Amino acid sequence: MEGEGNERKFILSFSSEEPYDRGWCVEILDHGPGAVNLTRLNEIGVLLFNHKRDEVLGRINRAWLENGRCSAEVEFDTDDDAEVIYKKVKSGTLKGVSVGYRIESIEEVMPGKTSADGRFTGPCDIARKWEPFEISIVSVPADPTVGVGRELEANDGQKQKRAPSLRERQLQINLNKIL
Repeated sequence: MEGEGNERKFILSFSSEEPYDRGWCVEILDHGPGAVNLTRLNEIGVLLFNHKRDEVLGRINRAWLENGRCSAEVEFDTDDDAEVIYKKVKSGTLKGVSVGYRIESIEEVMPGKTSADGRFTGPCDIARKWEPFEISIVSVPADPTVGVGRELEANDGQKQKRAPSLRERQLQINLNKIL
């Protein structure tokens, strides 16, 4: 973040509705109204490295839901362990972000069927109510569309290019087979 006193702060996105293939199902985290409970993150949230609970890098100053994504302002601590990762994030070496969460309610959508709200086509499992526990800086993120420097809009108001979603990649594969 810009400005004096903000040198160790970053705004990042930590979750989206990008489908994730867990091997046994395709999971989607719902980001609709009332789906995400951010209370815990906003009250006691911490920033970890690779989801390791004993590798605390800093704190979460605030977390919010906007335009179908969860974002947060995080602040790195000044101890030696946090400093190593802070420098890698600042230099752009580490951009990946992930979220540790608990699902409270899930909707299973069968193959070829549509979710109750009509937004998703199965097969998939949609986390309709879920609660993030922590945000991690990670070397290999499950969702490549979120992370440090991956907000929805750049500072100049232009939308940033994102990687195609799993659904978009599969549609392109299907189109290529037809053509």
